[in-house]
Amino acid sequence: MKAALVGTDGTLLHEARRATGRKRGADAVVESILAFAADLRAHGEEHLGESAVAAGVAVPGIVDAEKGIAVYAANLGWRDVPLRALLAERLGSVPVALGHDVRTGGLAEGRIGAGRGADRFLFVPLGTGIAGAIGIAGTIEAGAHGCAGEIGHIVVRPDGPDCGCGQRGCLETLASAGAVTRAWAAASGDPGADAADCAKAVESGDPAAVRVWRDAVDALAAGLVTALTLLDPGTLIIGGGLAEAGKTLFTPLRAAVEERVTFQKLPHIVPAALGDTAGCLGAGLLAWDLLSTEVSA
Repeated sequence: MKAALVGTDGTLLHEARRATGRKRGADAVVESILAFAADLRAHGEEHLGESAVAAGVAVPGIVDAEKGIAVYAANLGWRDVPLRALLAERLGSVPVALGHDVRTGGLAEGRIGAGRGADRFLFVPLGTGIAGAIGIAGTIEAGAHGCAGEIGHIVVRPDGPDCGCGQRGCLETLASAGAVTRAWAAASGDPGADAADCAKAVESGDPAAVRVWRDAVDALAAGLVTALTLLDPGTLIIGGGLAEAGKTLFTPLRAAVEERVTFQKLPHIVPAALGDTAGCLGAGLLAWDLLSTEVSA
């Protein structure tokens, strides 16, 4: 877990990290979140001279932001957790905003990161899986059921690997950092090798690594062209662990996307600017938005 005290201008005033403790079960994870938030608030009171006036929290999985419920997260093992109410109780009834982790990170990238000034953008972090955040005029589109932006489950290779969602050949099974890690571990014969190792091998000219990398970039380009055909973003922001490869990723990716477009307009394809602080900053923005909404109401 990553947490921060965030100023009105988006400045990170204090940062902290803790393990989720997920091996102890879903209830333990929830308690870890509540305790972390309480400790963070206490830190502000002791070291900054004032208490936090609102809280924002971003979690993975399916999120009902309107009702404040963390509906489901496979990797954390929870279902229907009333997280907003629990946090408000633990924090002494301060306003609490709940958001989806990728959409919250996208909010930060759009307002104060790589998408700053862009009216329409798509944020795609390439991590263990792949998701997306659709930015429209300073907000993130959640969709009718809170599921907008799940670009990782666009099928790009119908005969591809099985996906946990029940389909085959989803984008995240082929182009996520997790997918590259699996492919490179198999190709290199090193079970401990990961996507970062593959990128380094590509830079050194290893033919097997080049093949693994090219397959991933081709699949990623296919998924992104589908997304930009539907959404027509002005800026396409790529983040997550795979984006840390820099030019090794962006040079062939830009070329592969350009090769596939026909009538579509090419967006600016740029790396994310906020790294793994995007979620903290986005949660802070959710909290400030909540306060401004209450004031205007």
